[in-house]
Amino acid sequence: MPNRQDYDAQSSKHSEQSFFRFNRVAKVPLGVDDDDSYLDMSDETANLKPRQQHWANKMQFVLACIGYSVGLGNVWRFPYMCYKSGGGVFLVPYCIILFICSIPLLFMELSVGQYTGRGPIGALGQLCPLFKGAGLASVVVSFLMSTYYSVIIGYSIYYFFTSFKTEMPWIDCNNRWNTPDCWVPQRKEMNASAPDTSRTPSEEFFENKVLQISGGLEYPGMMRWELFACLICAWLMVYFATWKSIKSSAKVRYFTATFPFVLIIILMVRAVTLDGAAEGLRFFFRPKWSELKNANVWINAASQNFNSLGITFGSMISFASYNKYNNNILRDTVAVSAVNMITSLLVGIFAFSTLGNLALEQNTNVRDVIGDGPGMIFVVYPQAMAKMPYAQLWAVMFFFMLLCLGLNSQFAIVEVVVTSIQDGFPRWIKRHLGYHEIVVLFVCVISCLFGMPNIIQGGIYYFQLMDHYAASVTIMFLAFCQMIAIAWFYGTGRLSKNVKQMTGKAPSFYFRSCWLVLGPCLLFAIWVLSLINYHEPTYHNGRYTYPDWAYGIGWMFASFSLICIPGYAVINFLRSGGDTFWERIRNTLRPNIYECKICGEHHCEHDFPEQEQFMLTQELATVYKPTNPHLLHLGQKSGYNAMQASPAHAEAGAPSGCPLNS
Repeated sequence: MPNRQDYDAQSSKHSEQSFFRFNRVAKVPLGVDDDDSYLDMSDETANLKPRQQHWANKMQFVLACIGYSVGLGNVWRFPYMCYKSGGGVFLVPYCIILFICSIPLLFMELSVGQYTGRGPIGALGQLCPLFKGAGLASVVVSFLMSTYYSVIIGYSIYYFFTSFKTEMPWIDCNNRWNTPDCWVPQRKEMNASAPDTSRTPSEEFFENKVLQISGGLEYPGMMRWELFACLICAWLMVYFATWKSIKSSAKVRYFTATFPFVLIIILMVRAVTLDGAAEGLRFFFRPKWSELKNANVWINAASQNFNSLGITFGSMISFASYNKYNNNILRDTVAVSAVNMITSLLVGIFAFSTLGNLALEQNTNVRDVIGDGPGMIFVVYPQAMAKMPYAQLWAVMFFFMLLCLGLNSQFAIVEVVVTSIQDGFPRWIKRHLGYHEIVVLFVCVISCLFGMPNIIQGGIYYFQLMDHYAASVTIMFLAFCQMIAIAWFYGTGRLSKNVKQMTGKAPSFYFRSCWLVLGPCLLFAIWVLSLINYHEPTYHNGRYTYPDWAYGIGWMFASFSLICIPGYAVINFLRSGGDTFWERIRNTLRPNIYECKICGEHHCEHDFPEQEQFMLTQELATVYKPTNPHLLHLGQKSGYNAMQASPAHAEAGAPSGCPLNS
């Protein structure tokens, strides 16, 4: 066995070599204590590295995803899109797109976010720099959505406080805003007959009292100051729930993600017992197959899939970027997808059962009982609350639930915008804004200002126009570009290897085939169908047709996001090195993933220099024994600097190019 002196000499040499190796990587001058000033990294390197901040526990991430899934995308948007698209026929493309595109794309986004530890701009910029604009486009769409999703929260606040009145104003036709077309079944007892164009009290309350709706987009009208106050309250709640990033919003979700789910089940059970509910459910589940050739049905189904799951908006990439490296991605994908499908089904049953009851009372069919505008839930759901025992209590609980759902969705949208701005433009943020709270405030104020047109008297027309073009028409193209960038150019093989590194198991053939062939082909086919058979949006079952210049505004909203993809591709192409055109293309398609200079891995214990220095300090303190005490006059800590060894020994063990203390 080797003697103690040989062992100490080997340990000393090993420690000194480790120290020189770290010195070469981290550029920490010899003889200097662990000062933070020497541990700062350049913005470019730091932007490629996985983030250090993580969810406090697994439940916070799951609740964040479920909170987005059981959010406005389902409770508000699903019945609105389904009713607008003709009922049961909507479910056919919805299910096809769900299993071929949405679930595989959700798995892809969670994998990319967790592996890169970055938001959509940073993640796509690392995997395929040529398509970095697709990440920026998803952030632009999220920003546009934040401007009108907050309006839904404002409506919810308005209804919430109105529900505290002794008599809820949407249950009868005896109010100053009601018209002769208002009809309630109680009038049959007075031998009155329903008008040909009968309307429910809840519909007249929403349009005539809440919105004070004008005749069209060309008649903007005045600002609705009550809604303005509600909108400001909504943004204040969003800001103070997200200003500390996931630390603050994650805690709020413990309540906002669970309470709505329980209440939805209770309300659904009550709705199916109403008279006429069977007719509404028949409209919901029985498709008219001839409507499948309508391109808008497929476009609405695709946009609803992506909205409810939060994919192609950057939300899931941002959420997953806060995950730990070895988190089980498949389990999260299955859980979020299952909750999303169940919630959509429950909300659909609840909404269309109530619509069937309204159609029976109004003596009309389900298709024509109300308008197909984005305010549908504020017509259907209040009417359902009026049929509940203790109606006032249920109304208060329901609109509080709707407020929670809106906050859940808005948390995700604001988080992806803030995270992406910080990841994509770190130098500008440090120079001009500095603190995270200032970035969140900046995003909230700008979004609030852009949302102002939605709360004027003609704002509901503007609302629907923006929702159709910003969140429906463009979203399929973004999903297609994202699949092409990751599955074709970065490669399913690389992505499968990354997933196996994180979870120990590669993706199944189902996921790989959907990424590579089935998903892109389906999205491309829908896009071609939309070019052949496309109809411009209308309001209130076609009773209002937008002027031509309004459609121009809508396509302008769509271009805000779409222009990012070719625009950023040209910028990256011009910035890339290479003498020929194809060399530049190859350089922009080459992944730019961070690799540790010590071990070559993307995620490791060396991710941040201060961690490596701390580990090396511990190693040297426990293994190294100083052999030249006279060097202690340099003021170094005992056991900290390996250069406390004799100069001759240090010179023998020092790699070339490393400076020595004299």
